[in-house]
Amino acid sequence: MRSTLFALLALSVACASLTACKPHERTFGEKVRDTVDPPKGPLEKAGRAVDRATDN
Repeated sequence: MRSTLFALLALSVACASLTACKPHERTFGEKVRDTVDPPKGPLEKAGRAVDRATDN
């Protein structure tokens, strides 16, 4: 009984951590922005990537 409880607890912790993850896919608005106004150079491209990673 005790091992079953620990297994369920470990499974619930693992599932909770997976639900906190976001997919690393660009949204429709980000795709449109990159098409209409593409990044000019590697610094702007890196800046956009950082902004998207930090949700700014």
